[in-house]
Amino acid sequence: MGSHCRSAIATLVERQTRFTMLVHLPGDHSAITVREGLLAAIKTLPAHLAKTLTWDQGTELAQHRKITLATKMAIYFCDPHSPWQRGTNENTNGLLRQYFPKGTDLSVHSPERLLEVATELNNRPRKTLGGITPTQAMQRLLSEPEIPIVATTG
Repeated sequence: MGSHCRSAIATLVERQTRFTMLVHLPGDHSAITVREGLLAAIKTLPAHLAKTLTWDQGTELAQHRKITLATKMAIYFCDPHSPWQRGTNENTNGLLRQYFPKGTDLSVHSPERLLEVATELNNRPRKTLGGITPTQAMQRLLSEPEIPIVATTG
């Protein structure tokens, strides 16, 4: 959220790879605006990576049923005041504060600037990934064949 909660940036972070996508919300962060921004970003992902979304308790996801219908994604909500239930996203939001300090007007940043920041974050080696970048981890994930989970008997 930007200054006086008038502007926002939505973050989508893939948990295994830490790959980050930023959704431009310069004018408002109403449920409809957030829904449209998230849908546009989610539709760029391979279907097998868009299975679940975990969100906080904010009203900006009041359109969650429409997102689920459009994407087939299950959407989960964290318990109130429980940011640790979205640890990867909260960590990413902390990294974003290096680029967008708390209390600044986020509407002055263009979609191109958000892409630059996401690209920089995605090309930053991470200790949690064994020193590789989120981009490299995503490339590995995408190059692996999708293996369905099958129960075995035996």
